[in-house]
Amino acid sequence: MSTTDQHPDFFARHAALLHKAAERTADRGYWTPHPETPSTSAYGADAAAQGEAAFRDLLDGRFPLDGHPTTGTVPAAEVSPYGFPLGVSYPQLVPELAVATAKAAATAWRAASPDTRAGVAAEILARLNAASFEIAHAVQHTTGQPFVMAFQAGGPHAQDRGLEAVAYAWEAQRRHPATARWTKPRRRGGPLVMDKTYTPVGRGVAVLVACNTFPTWNGYPGLFASLVTGNPVVVKPHRGAVLPLAITVRIAREVLAEAGFDPDVVLLAASRPEERIATDLATHPDVRIVDFTGSSEFGDWLEANARQAVVHTEKAGLNTVVVDSADDYAGLLRNLAFSLALYSGQMCTTPQNILVPRDGFPTDQGPRTADEFAADLGSALDDLLGDPARAAATLGAIVNGGVLARLEEAAALGRTAHPSRTVEHPDHPDAVVRTPLVALLDAEADEKTYTSEWFGPVSFVIATDDTAHSLRVLHDTVRRHGALTACVYATDEGVLAATRATALEAGVHLSENLTGDVFPNQSAAFSDFHGTSANPAANATLTDPAFVHSRFSVLQSRRHATTEEQAHVR
Repeated sequence: MSTTDQHPDFFARHAALLHKAAERTADRGYWTPHPETPSTSAYGADAAAQGEAAFRDLLDGRFPLDGHPTTGTVPAAEVSPYGFPLGVSYPQLVPELAVATAKAAATAWRAASPDTRAGVAAEILARLNAASFEIAHAVQHTTGQPFVMAFQAGGPHAQDRGLEAVAYAWEAQRRHPATARWTKPRRRGGPLVMDKTYTPVGRGVAVLVACNTFPTWNGYPGLFASLVTGNPVVVKPHRGAVLPLAITVRIAREVLAEAGFDPDVVLLAASRPEERIATDLATHPDVRIVDFTGSSEFGDWLEANARQAVVHTEKAGLNTVVVDSADDYAGLLRNLAFSLALYSGQMCTTPQNILVPRDGFPTDQGPRTADEFAADLGSALDDLLGDPARAAATLGAIVNGGVLARLEEAAALGRTAHPSRTVEHPDHPDAVVRTPLVALLDAEADEKTYTSEWFGPVSFVIATDDTAHSLRVLHDTVRRHGALTACVYATDEGVLAATRATALEAGVHLSENLTGDVFPNQSAAFSDFHGTSANPAANATLTDPAFVHSRFSVLQSRRHATTEEQAHVR
């Protein structure tokens, strides 16, 4: 139902989609309403050119956010990893004003029905999908992702994750009826009759603290879960990746205004490079929800210090592969090589620690020792990345200097089995492109090295005594340090069962024998869960019921039925 007759009824427009999305969260099969291929057949003949033109029009100017409150200007600071400054400045909004403005805008939004809020959210996602090419260029040139990946992960896949959160939040609020008649029989006289109402009420102002590498994919679940449960959202982008979320905020505000709501229900809080406003926002007494993706250090700090808020974090971990045996050794190598190379390993799900029995394991190509496996993996990387154009389309660009510093530190360990090399990008000569480095370590002697996260194109082949030793390392490192993914390669069902039991006890999602076109570092909305509160790498899951339930309460009112109504009950 629209807020007034003159406003569009977005729920009616998207009701079928919302019901379908809710069904798909339950059956966990493949489904997406957002085509993932940047093709003319899916998006129209002019969509690609129009999207790139829209992106280019934003460069070297102030980002247009009509009516957005501001306390100044955040100077242009974003630099494309492909070698040029974006030149985009943004409205500045200090934390105190951001929170106060969002809180003031929340009244009508909180009073709207879950159906109305879900309809508005679905319309925002529909328009984000229409802007997928514009967003793809913004993601590519703030994160360093290759274009096709930026289109998919930054656009349709992020929109899927957003819709998934909408479906969970909408369904959660429909669990209880809006009204109920309560009738209690009595021995003498008529029954007690009460009329009751049940209203989902959001917790209050939400703050989204986004990351540099996947600002939309990781950001949309929290944004839309908070919105649909009746909470205004202050979006705090990473200072290196403001543009994708600025576009998102612009579109959200346009839809909110069309629906008759205050557009300040969604605000942008960009910051200057020297400012650290995320701490002030997250600990503001009126902020009741925080969603964060980023480092373990800051995520742990938020969990400990933003005590007035419900805090959802996705942090860092030691993603681990256990290699026991293989009946498709070539497929194993191809799959792992692509997983390590995709976006230069700058994914929170990229495998880091590959546990291999030092004295060898059986394959369909004969036994392989840990040393031989490391060499074979290096050869598979060379085969994948030998052509510069293909390499650039897989690796993308290094997002920041911190990743390069870790790569240099890994090379200095002196344990390199396959070195990283520089790739000349065919279209962007100033891009910094590096292939993965693979180092060979020992499970006992090098524990201090591999129990730190090496975010970026760095992975370790770690020699263990045997598979049982590998499973102990998997269990202990995940329990102590966390992981978002784990993977096993084994031909024996007993080993697979033992690994499954280890993963369940450690609290990590497991992939088994991936040799085709599904990779350890990929997950699909409506089917795969991303993250889990069962280990230290995260305290939330994208997306499950717990991710949305903490964002609202169901409040009731009750009163005696009128005398006439009670007489009717008798």
